[in-house]
Formats: sequence, structure tokens, C-alpha cells
Amino acid sequence: MKDHTRYRQLANLTRLINTKLQLKEMLEAVTEAISEEVFQCDSVGIYLPQEDGTFRGYTGKPELMNGMTIDMHLIDPEKDALVKEVIATNRPVYIPDTASDERPSDWAVDSFEIRSLLVLPISFGDELFGLVFLFNYGQPMNITSEQRETVEAFVNMAAVAIRNANDLHRKEDLLQEKQFLLDVNRELSRCENMQDAVDICFKFIGEVLKNDNAGIHLLDPLAGRRIKPAKLSKNSSWNEEEWLETHTMTVEDILSDRVYQEVVQTRKPIFIPDVTKDSRPDPEVTRAFGIRGLSVFPLVAMNEVLGFIAVPNLSDEVIKYPKSVQQLAQSVVDSTASTLSNLLYMDKQEVIIEERTSEVREKNQQLERVVTELENLSREKELILNSAGEGIFGLDLQGGMTFCNPAGLKMLGYEREEDIIGMPCGQIFWGDPAKTDGCAVGPGNKPFVLTDLFYRRDGVGFPVEYDLSLIQEGDEVFGQVVIFKDITERRQLEDEIKYYAYYDNLTDLPNRLLLRDRLDNALTNAELNDEKLAVLFLDLDRFKLINDTFGHSFGDLLLKEVAIRLSKSIPDNGIVSRQGGDEFMIILLDVKAKEEVIQVVDRVNEAFAEPIQLEGHEIFIKNSIGIAVYPDDGADAEALIRKADTAMYRSKEVAGGSFHFYHEGMGRRTVENVKYENALYRALERDEFVLFYQPQIDYCSGRLTGVEALIRWNHPVEGLVPPGIFIPLAEQTGLIVPIGEWVMREAAGQLKKWLDAGYPPISMAVNLSAAQFEQDDLVSVVERVLEETGIPPGTFHLELTENQLMRDSELAIETMHRLKKLGVHLAIDDFGTGYSSLGYLQKFPVSTLKIDRSFIRDLMDDDDDRALTDTIITMAGNLGMKVIAEGVETKPQADYLATRKCTLMQGYFFSPPIPARQLEKEFLKNEKGMLK
Repeated sequence: MKDHTRYRQLANLTRLINTKLQLKEMLEAVTEAISEEVFQCDSVGIYLPQEDGTFRGYTGKPELMNGMTIDMHLIDPEKDALVKEVIATNRPVYIPDTASDERPSDWAVDSFEIRSLLVLPISFGDELFGLVFLFNYGQPMNITSEQRETVEAFVNMAAVAIRNANDLHRKEDLLQEKQFLLDVNRELSRCENMQDAVDICFKFIGEVLKNDNAGIHLLDPLAGRRIKPAKLSKNSSWNEEEWLETHTMTVEDILSDRVYQEVVQTRKPIFIPDVTKDSRPDPEVTRAFGIRGLSVFPLVAMNEVLGFIAVPNLSDEVIKYPKSVQQLAQSVVDSTASTLSNLLYMDKQEVIIEERTSEVREKNQQLERVVTELENLSREKELILNSAGEGIFGLDLQGGMTFCNPAGLKMLGYEREEDIIGMPCGQIFWGDPAKTDGCAVGPGNKPFVLTDLFYRRDGVGFPVEYDLSLIQEGDEVFGQVVIFKDITERRQLEDEIKYYAYYDNLTDLPNRLLLRDRLDNALTNAELNDEKLAVLFLDLDRFKLINDTFGHSFGDLLLKEVAIRLSKSIPDNGIVSRQGGDEFMIILLDVKAKEEVIQVVDRVNEAFAEPIQLEGHEIFIKNSIGIAVYPDDGADAEALIRKADTAMYRSKEVAGGSFHFYHEGMGRRTVENVKYENALYRALERDEFVLFYQPQIDYCSGRLTGVEALIRWNHPVEGLVPPGIFIPLAEQTGLIVPIGEWVMREAAGQLKKWLDAGYPPISMAVNLSAAQFEQDDLVSVVERVLEETGIPPGTFHLELTENQLMRDSELAIETMHRLKKLGVHLAIDDFGTGYSSLGYLQKFPVSTLKIDRSFIRDLMDDDDDRALTDTIITMAGNLGMKVIAEGVETKPQADYLATRKCTLMQGYFFSPPIPARQLEKEFLKNEKGMLK
């Protein structure tokens, strides 16, 4: 009965977690449940961590303690050895008598007259969310082990509640941040000059940091590439003239300040909450500007430092920015740097064009003066012509070469002027001496030549800037003169700048900017031609883990290989782009049906089926894909990208390699799910669950060796609800933990009944969910089930999937060894579908491997499935493990497995999952448990 009450309390707390209650209401319910369970307890309090490392009271009973409310209580772990120990070990500590223990704070014990004390961490995995305190003033609490386990279960509920609240806040913050950066990039993309870009940057920086005192310092190439103060925010409390004047008076070189030196050298932002406690800022400068705190962001584009943005705190209050705020502010600055770089390049190009035009105009004027005296050209003027840096050559009225200066000869590949005199101009202009169109001139005619290239003696063209003018005196024309310059190096630089403006420099794929341009064009064509297109948003699974494990350079190599495989997987007219990080986008044009998109997704997944070999490591990588289709899901690029992103996050909730098409209901639960979810909260309390059992057979002897317990939900209205519907809901809501514990108790109890009835001994297999396996009290729960039912531990088998074990392999190994010490047998379910390697498999104390039904299904037709099945059977034998084949449905499958020495099988060929009584009748009551 007590267990039943506990299940009801756990289910109630789980229901509260998944309703839209405030965190405080949920934690108040937890403290209420704890105080009801441990009735000897005088006080229960939940304390949450603060930014400075202390813990402040959040909620508890009673509301007043020692004349103070709970939120007035503050605990410093550095001054409390007991709290410090709980945080370091992540384990609860119970002190029956504080008088005999030195760890608790003397102040707390004396102030509250604490007699006994229990402190528990609120944690999930390695993440600490807070602390729970239970204590008595007079007599000891005398907490039993069962009460303590119950309290720990309630505290786990508190951890789930806090984690869910944090996850919700993180998701909301992420969406807001993405929209914020979209707004930043949209406004920056419309800028026509640097002033506009700087003003937009100041606007958004002010919103992020809640500070309008931003100033930008830019590189001045005319001042020896020194960085100088440039502009101040219009909303600053400073006047820009005074700001510049103060800089002039107090700072000779801005980079003499160590803060700015470090920002420029490291290219990373610096945040100094209090300049008086940091040795880097120049005290004279901070006093002159009245600075209390300082934030400095580098402006870096194309691997070049353009300057930095400084945002001082001019108030008396010390302001510390969270990491997320710092990163968001730097993202705004990074986007601004890219825009400034493009604008600077455009300005620079205009200056170059103006300079070159002016130079050509000046040379033309010089040449006009020279050619009027061409017949009487002096030695002095010959030297001037020959020393000119540009190439100069003349043409007669028929387009024949008349002279060429040394610079021109060198650029055209000729050694002597005699080699070029008389040559048709077509050889230079078009590489074809027979072509002279536009070269010949006469009275009233002007030269007309259109080309971007001149051709050398070897026939190779090179890019040029040139000016072609008539040689005339009065109205009489004598010929033409051409002034030209080789611009090969400049053209290469322009092409390189243009390339990196539109392509990702790591993968050489189109970047976000080019992808958006191509998507806009594709949408225009699709609208004109009444076609559909699909946008696929792809995110790599476990990439952060690989990056953190092997390093960022290894992650870069992996991203390059991913880009290659993606490019090979899509149709010729498809477009692949890297959006940043481990996010990629694919555009499929002229899509006729969803099946075409699914075929591409299948090819992508096939491309990632083979491991990636990098630096001696074998890496398996999977992905999650979201898909939006034009015009069904949106008419513009922004809407399609956003919806594909939303669908991708839905795929993230499922196993790797999954994909989802966007639909209007995505992001919120369906009516059917809500209906089942509400009923699921009460199903355990109303005893609506039932277990079915699927036989496990030794095919050679025909003997029943064991059964696998499988849960079914007998809904009062809908009847038997398939596990595929309610198990995911149970996992999402956290109900899978109390349901899983019920399954263990029910299955073990049924096995006890069969053993007491005198039936032949068999094993009972129970599946463990990921949430159950990660519970701190799993081992104690299993131990209690074995003690209460009295079944032999060796008959109780727990099944886990590969992916569960690989989440935290070291912790999984420790938990499995503790379970094995109880005598319980462990099996890996669905083997062959996860990420485990042979090295890890040898470390797991596993007795049985279960071959996944997906390999057995096509066993007789698929060579790859047969080869993989044979390998698993052989490997299990070499490791001394049993192997069970799941999903056996035909006699040929069973016969084949038997020839490979895999005799343990289960599947519909023998029996589907059936109720306990039917299993007794059809299997257990047969002589010695033999099959009929």
C-alpha cells in the first residue's frame, strides 16, 4: 500500500512537472511531499545556486525560521564543510546527531538549534541544480532507508522540474537570439555606407548590453595602420566631440592600453566588470572617462582586424554580463565586421577606379602632346616614353603596329620592338592576326575595340586596363595610340575577395549569404514555372561531443568530409550550403512529389552509413533533417528556412538519421497525444497496465528457456493501446520511471508465482528505459524487488540498448557492475543498431546479446544482413556471451540460425506476446516446458 501511495505521489509530481506551473509552485509541491513522507522533520528547504557560487533559499516549510523568510537564507559552500562535501561528491549526507559531527556550520546549528540533518543534492547526471535541507530542532529525525529513498525520488522530481524549466528558458532564449541575429543581419544587409552599419551595430549592442555608450575604433591605414577612435553612439551620454578630444588629450596610442592590445592580439572579447580590480586598464584613461566597467569586442573580417568596439559602464553599479549575453553581443559585432569589410572593399574599389581613370586621363593628355610632335620626337622625349611604367603602342590607319615602348614589349612577351612593328592589331586584341574589326580609322572615324584581354606572343591572354585614342592634328588623323596596364594580380585579388564573400572557407560550399541569394532566385523561377522546391535543414548529431573529445581541428576535418559526402548525395541541380557550425542546408529544385525528397534523404543517410576515417579514428556520424516545401510551407526564403529549422529540431527528438517534413501542428502536441497523455497520468493509479510475455525458445531442444515481459495499456475506452503510442509519451513526461519500476515488480512477481506453482525454472527479461538506467536509485530498486519477491537473481534479466550504454559509458559500466553484483543478468537489446565498439563491449559485464529484428527480417534475401548476423553470433561466442535472435518469423530463418549455432530465438514463428494464463496453458503446462 505504501508503494502504491509512493507511485501516486511520484505520478502526481510528474504531472505537475509537465503542466504549465511556475517552478516555485512545483518545488513547493516537492517540499510538501517530502514533509508528508518524513513526518519527524521540522523543516524542509530548497536552495538554488546564485551567480557568485552561494545558495539562496527558494521555498520551504515553515515559511519563517528564526524570524527570517526562506529567501533571506544564504549558504556559502566555502564556509560550510558539509555543503562543500555534498557539492563535491554529488551524494546526500545524513547526520543523525550534529553534536557529534564537525561538518555542519556552527552558526547554522546554533542559530536553528539543529539536532539532526539531511542534505541532498538536486542533480541530473553531473549537473547540480540546487540543495535540499531536512532537519529537526529537538529529537533526531530517525529517517529510515525507505524514507530516504523516497525523499531522493522526490528530489529527482525537483531536478527534472528545474531542468525542464532551464531547457524551456534556453529554447526560448535560443529562438529569441536567432530572431535577433536575423534582424541584425537583415538591417546590416540594407546598409549603403559605413555610417549606417555602425549606427545599426550601436543600436543592437545597446539592446543586448542595456548600454548606449558604445564607441568604435577603426584601423587608419594612412596613420601607419594605427587604430584610432572613429564614431560614438548617437544615444551615448557623452558628446562625440568631447569624446574625441578626451582621447586626444589622454591617449597618444590607443594600443598602449593592455586591454586593447589583448583584444587585437587574441581577437577575443574582454569583459571587465570593475576596472579598479583589474591591472590591465590604464587608470588615467578610466578616470578621465569615468569608467567603472568595460566591454571590448574585436572587429575581425577576412582574418584581418578592422578595429574594435568599446562599451564602458559609466554608472556606479558593477555590471556582470552572463556568457550568453557576451556571445550575443560578439555575434552582433561579427556581423557588423563582415558588413564593414564589404563596404570598405566597395569604397576601396571606387577609389582605385577613380585613381586609375585619373591616371589614364593624365597619360592620355601627355600622349596627345607627344604624338603631335611625333615626327620630330627628341631623344629626351624618347627616354620619357621608354621609362613609362604602362605599356604604350601605336597603330597606323589600317591597324598595323607602328611602335611599342619597353614596358609594353615586356608585358606582351616580345624582346625587340622590330618583332612587333607592322603586326596586325588583331594579334594583340584577339589573338587572331586576321581579325582587325574596329582597328582601322579614317577621317571622322573613332577607334572601336571591346576586349578585356590582350594576348601575349605565346597566345596566352591576360586581363588589362587600357585607353585607345586617336593621333591627330586638327582634323587630320595619323593613327591611334594605346595605353595599357596588366591587372592580373588585381583581378586575382578581386576574385579571391569575391569568392570568400560567398563561399565557406572551410568546406568551399556556398555560405549563408550565397545560399540566400540562390534560394531567392530559385523561388522566383519556381513561381514563374509553377514548380515546387524543397529546403532541407541538416544538423549533425553528437558533433559537439566529437569536437570536445578530439579538438576543433579534428572537427574541421570531419566537416570537410561531411561536405564532400553531402555534395555527392544530392541531384546535379541541387544546392548544398554550410550555414555555420555543424548546420548544413540543401535546396532541391523542381520537386514533383515528397518521394523525390525522401529518396535524397535516403541517399544522404546511405552516405553516412560508412564510418569516416580520420587520423586513425573511425567515426560514425548521423544527422537530423527538417524539410519545408515551397509553396506548401511558405512563399519566401525566410519562412522556408525557419520552418525547415523547426522540423529539424523535431527530428532531434528522435534517434539519429531521422527526418521530418514541416507541418502546421509541429511544435505542439496533437489532440490525440494530449488525450492519451492526460489518461496516462492516472493509468498506473487505476491499475490499467498489464504485462504480456513473449517466449524465448531453444530451437534445438524445443524447450522454453525464458520470457520477455512487454507492457500493454488496457485503456478503459480505447482498449489495448500499442506501446508505440504511449511509451514515447511516458518518456517525454517522465512517467516512464514509475511505470518501469511497476513492470519490474509485476514481472518478478509473476515469475515467483510460476516457480511456486512448480513449473520448470525459466528467466524473466525486462527492458530498462534510458531514464530508468540514469536514476541514482536503480540498483536499490532492483535489490528491493529481488528481496520482496524472493526470486533467484540469476533468473532476472535486464535489457538495455547500445545507445543507452554509450551516453555515458563510464557511468554505465559502473552501474552495470553494481547490478551484476546482485546476481542479475544483463543483455544488450537491438544489438547492431547503435554506436558501441568492440572495445567498449568487452568492458560491459553483459551475458547476452540480442540480434535486432531488422537483421533477421531479410536474413534469407540480404547478403549483408546474413554477414552481419554471422559476425554478431561469432563475436558473442568469442566473448563467452549468449546470443538471442529476435523477430524470427519463418522456419527457414530458424533453421539458418541453428546452423550458425544460434539456438535461442523469439518471434512470431514461435508465439506473439501473450497473457500470463495463455503462456501457462500453451508452454508451461507442457511436460518440462517443451514446445507442442
